[in-house]
Amino acid sequence: MKLTHVSNEGKAKMVDIGQKGVVHRKAVAQGRIYLRPETVQLIQKQEIEKGEVLAVSRIAGISAAKRTFELIPLCHNIPINQIDVDFEIKQEWIDITALASCDWKTGIEMEALTAVSVAALTIYDMCKAVDKEMRITDIKLKEKTKSEIQG
Repeated sequence: MKLTHVSNEGKAKMVDIGQKGVVHRKAVAQGRIYLRPETVQLIQKQEIEKGEVLAVSRIAGISAAKRTFELIPLCHNIPINQIDVDFEIKQEWIDITALASCDWKTGIEMEALTAVSVAALTIYDMCKAVDKEMRITDIKLKEKTKSEIQG
């Protein structure tokens, strides 16, 4: 199997996408953060001292997705059409879902995964004073699609 990010000499390289065509791409990533039920309640009541946890986490995820190319060395800087970060709150965890899309020559999955990761880390950071047992898990790509752009 030929690795696209490794040269013939075994050196890391950025993939040349110059000859690829522009297509519509979409990616959905998910992750979960486990918290104590008391912490989930504090988040829901907006009683965490650092502020409105999910609002800050959403903005952090979106901002991080826009900077993925600066964080992951071999990622391309791509024009992003959309990034949405949503949360589903359960008694002992919060599920995080990020949807990202672009019209470009290469994928958007790293941006979706980055959004989920940083959103989860932001929840962790904002709640660490009240919950020492939090766990971030199951960050994964759920969907990746590409389709021709309709003119």
